Amino acid sequence: MSSPLRVEWWGRLPYLEAHLRMRSQLDARIQGTVPDILALCEHAPVFTTGRKRTAESNVLAPGDIPVVEVERGGDVTYHGPGQLVGYPICALHGRQKDLHAWLRGLEDVLIQSLAHWGVQGRRDTRNTGVWVEGKKIAAIGIACRRWVTWHGFALNVNPDLEPYERINPCGLDSELVTRLADHTKPCPHLAEARDVVGAAFRGWWRDWQGPTIAG
Repeated sequence: MSSPLRVEWWGRLPYLEAHLRMRSQLDARIQGTVPDILALCEHAPVFTTGRKRTAESNVLAPGDIPVVEVERGGDVTYHGPGQLVGYPICALHGRQKDLHAWLRGLEDVLIQSLAHWGVQGRRDTRNTGVWVEGKKIAAIGIACRRWVTWHGFALNVNPDLEPYERINPCGLDSELVTRLADHTKPCPHLAEARDVVGAAFRGWWRDWQGPTIAG
């Protein structure tokens, strides 16, 4: 029997507010008082820097956009309106305790989601995330505490790409960033992207658990 999964829409909220909610959910999941969750949301503009040593130096000219240092792996990235952000806060058990496989699984979810709109997403063997026609459309950066995951992924649906010019996103040139709006017409609304990604994650999560995890 599979462990339950709750998919929640947190709406548009400031990054620090989402971070507090993530931490609260993380603590509750570690204690076993809540089920696994996929929180989906949208943020006001913010740059976040991960644990990679080069992250801070890849913030070039943030201007009026705040920069927040966070616990996830990876370099600097941008979050803002028109981008769907997902935070899976999930307990890993037994054979699931493989963070490399977890990252590949998140890529699978996003590749499957893009296929819904006829867009072919691909992996890059050198860089985590999902790519379309040689440009990055989704970034992934996770953290894990006591084998409960947090942080997650960001899918560019229709964000303004100008803020990426203020950083080296994920340590790369800003010209290597793309969005769904540039590959399908009409571009789906964020609400549609939320539903498609939520359903893809739910299906993948069932397969990932397999038949051996008790609920």
